[in-house]
Amino acid sequence: MAQPLTRERFAARLHDLRGRYWDTHPFHLRLHSGGCTPPELRRWVANRWYYQLCLTRKNAAIIANCPLPEVRRAWVERLGYQDGPNGDEGGLADWLVLAEAVGLDRAEVTDERHVARGVRFAVDGYLHFCQTRPWTEGVAAALTEMFSPDHMARRVAAWRTHYAWIDPAGYAYFEHRIPTARRDSARTLELVLDHCTTAAQQQAAVEALAFKCEVLRAMLDAVDYGADR
Repeated sequence: MAQPLTRERFAARLHDLRGRYWDTHPFHLRLHSGGCTPPELRRWVANRWYYQLCLTRKNAAIIANCPLPEVRRAWVERLGYQDGPNGDEGGLADWLVLAEAVGLDRAEVTDERHVARGVRFAVDGYLHFCQTRPWTEGVAAALTEMFSPDHMARRVAAWRTHYAWIDPAGYAYFEHRIPTARRDSARTLELVLDHCTTAAQQQAAVEALAFKCEVLRAMLDAVDYGADR
């Protein structure tokens, strides 16, 4: 029977998936270098809205699958963060401000008319994964948060440099999310390290994080393919 990794080696295996994160995707490289047209950037924002909508539901699924009250209490904070106390606050509200900042109308974002089939398929697959897999795997999939804060910080700097036409009010989403993601990723990693203690659980966690990286890259494939169509 395979022996579990030490805590340090397990953490290192998870961090090793950094190279599969979506920041190396050709579309993101173009997005950050100033190579995207306004319609391409708007398409990215409109398609990411569908992913934003999924987050509360996938987090609720993780909570529903988890038998541990202490984990549920910690994870439930994510629901309030994303949905906000009302329609004018929270991650979803901030994303709609971003949509307006890049020239989209709220109605054309919320009715999902711009969502590519591939994006819908990838996001729905991620939600289904979190609904049907053990809660530890859903939590492990969320460890892309380890890679996102620095990436988002670079995005804001790049957009301010290359896309001066974007209303600065739109950066509120990233300004709020970056410190939250740093905090959440540390807590999420601790949960995975604490609760994935067998070799099988550790391997499943690594595969869950790899799957999430593929979901994100598949989303960009769809956005990139349809950007000029």
